[in-house]
Amino acid sequence: MASGLFALLDDVAALVKVSAASLDDIPTQVAKTTGKVSGIVIDDTAVTPKYVVGLSPNRELSIIYQIAKKSLVNKLLILTPAALVLGYFAPWAITPILMLGGAYLCYEGYEKVHSLFSPHPAADPEAGPVATITPEELEKQRVAGAVRTDIILSAEIMAIAYSQVVDSPVVNQIIVMLAVAVFITVAVYGFVGFIVKADDIGLHLARNAGSPAVQKFGRGMVQFMPHFLNILSYVGTAAMLWVGAEIIAHGIPYTAHLLHELELALASVPIVAWLAKVLACGIGGLALGFVVDKVVRLVKRMAPAKN
Repeated sequence: MASGLFALLDDVAALVKVSAASLDDIPTQVAKTTGKVSGIVIDDTAVTPKYVVGLSPNRELSIIYQIAKKSLVNKLLILTPAALVLGYFAPWAITPILMLGGAYLCYEGYEKVHSLFSPHPAADPEAGPVATITPEELEKQRVAGAVRTDIILSAEIMAIAYSQVVDSPVVNQIIVMLAVAVFITVAVYGFVGFIVKADDIGLHLARNAGSPAVQKFGRGMVQFMPHFLNILSYVGTAAMLWVGAEIIAHGIPYTAHLLHELELALASVPIVAWLAKVLACGIGGLALGFVVDKVVRLVKRMAPAKN
């Protein structure tokens, strides 16, 4: 009886040791996964500030908080459980879903590029009165647009996170994915909040700092931030095309092989290999966005008009 009890205690101790060793590996898995999704994180960080540009400065942080809250809820309560369930019951469905999300990113990126180079039509004097929109309605539209884009990016992040822990125990999978969701959301939207309020920080330094050097630095921040936000909007558009096309390319064996061969051919100069891959994906994403745009326009024309 005693020997059986001791044997049971030995088994429990061994199980605890295995579980502890497995849990010790979680920080490494979180760090590895965060590195794998760095491209999408850059995209998310670059895209979000444009949703608060032009709105009241007093509402900027509130809007970012709303987007961040919805992003975190989506990651924790929808995307993480969905990735775990699909990974267990239908792992074949994850890649097509990611590719659809990639196509949407390419479409949005193409739309932004197209708007930059398309002449804006002049107002028709015979047209009726222009519809007005309240600041509150505009804010809701901006938040909805940001959340719509974020959920695509978040889905890619959580799917990649799952791919890094697919061979780990279920408990590890859950802990790592939840940790990645929280860490990336806080990091992205914390940095976005700093970006959109940097001009206010600069203004405060320019007016209240005791040192002339700090005041000069504050004035420089105020002058630089509009240019930085403009550059960031271009970076966000380019990142949409790059990330969207790369997701699709990795879902097709032939294009995945081509990308791999391109990287191998330039492996002696890693930065050139990376730039070549980004350029190839950007051009491919623009072409795919063009095709998707034409399909969307065709579907809209064929759809029956609403009375």
